[in-house]
Amino acid sequence: MSKSFHVDQVSKGQAIAMLGGAALMMTLAMGIRQNLGLFQAPASRDLGIAISDFALAISVQQVAWGLSQPLAGIVADRHGTRGVALVGSLLFIAGVALTASAQGTLPIVLGAGVLIGIALACTTSGITANIAARVVKPSRRTLAFGLVSAAGSVGTMVTAPIAAWILTHDGWRAGLWAFAILALAMLPAAWIGSRADRLPNDSSPGHDQSLAGALTEARRHPGYVVMALAFFVCGLQLVFLTTHLPTYLAQCGMDASYSALALMLIGGFNIASSWLFGWLGDRYPKRLLLGGIYLARSAALAAFFLLPPTPLSVILFGSVMGLLWLGVIPLVNGLVVQIFGLRYLSTLTGIAFLSHQAGSFLGAWGGGYLFDLMGSYDLAWKIGVFIGLLAGTAQLLMNDRPTARMQALQAVPG
Repeated sequence: MSKSFHVDQVSKGQAIAMLGGAALMMTLAMGIRQNLGLFQAPASRDLGIAISDFALAISVQQVAWGLSQPLAGIVADRHGTRGVALVGSLLFIAGVALTASAQGTLPIVLGAGVLIGIALACTTSGITANIAARVVKPSRRTLAFGLVSAAGSVGTMVTAPIAAWILTHDGWRAGLWAFAILALAMLPAAWIGSRADRLPNDSSPGHDQSLAGALTEARRHPGYVVMALAFFVCGLQLVFLTTHLPTYLAQCGMDASYSALALMLIGGFNIASSWLFGWLGDRYPKRLLLGGIYLARSAALAAFFLLPPTPLSVILFGSVMGLLWLGVIPLVNGLVVQIFGLRYLSTLTGIAFLSHQAGSFLGAWGGGYLFDLMGSYDLAWKIGVFIGLLAGTAQLLMNDRPTARMQALQAVPG
């Protein structure tokens, strides 16, 4: 049995299969979701709807994802991940299929927006972290969170060329139907990954705790509150970039290919970021790493927007931002386990993620509003940098001590 796995109920091969199932589910969900924007222009043109109508669906998706994440986490923590992951996979397939067959705006909002948004809450990091945490030793959990999180970026890189090729040769409907067929693989992946439900999750005697008690404990822990508020800033900065970087570069006279290059670099370096900070998080204080990410990200934003962009600066910026992007996920998951234990991991990370999605919505909408108001992104990026520095500093100083309950449990031999 590998030293990385802490349970005796399964073999090394079974443990790897569970992690692989969780990773594949995350790969397909995030990979397809991240590439829906490729269909925006051809679908809008073919259906005779405005670009903003399709963009509305993506905005609704962010909100549905954020609102559903705590609820999905509660169900997963109380009843296991299997039902959540399977229902989420079915909703995801249905959402893609509904979008592929759309004849107007409403089916796209319902499919790409509501259904896929809810499905993402059931099939991505909040649920896959629950699976990974049961399979690996406590000393390797943050690394496992990082590796599973990296799967989302792998999916983006794999599905993007598939979508581009089908779009070019067969059109947007064929591309989405291909995605729907590809998403069918989420069902066996969810089934295999959720076999981890029968492994311990700190619900043994001495670890049992009510949901109300967990929520009260989290609300009263100042470090968790700081982390959740900082996660709001994380969502604001990142979605501001993914939404408005192409417009900013076009405004500066740069070819659209550089926007695609920057986003591709961000996706590629996300894989390294998830692994790197997952590995570091098992060795160094997670609050310091997380605060350092926010500060470094804000400094990179300031440096990039202060000077006119060049091909070299776009390449460097995309690479640096990628390294500072998804690394927050394993660190946030790891801090929740460190402070509260594993019992309500999906619930508490889900609540923090709701804060992230609120920031995401404001980053997309607020950035556009300020651009329309002022004719530039100057005020928007300055606000993003300022609150990022505040969030990073607060994160560095957060209280990351386990709760009194956890300290008492850790003091008990065995």
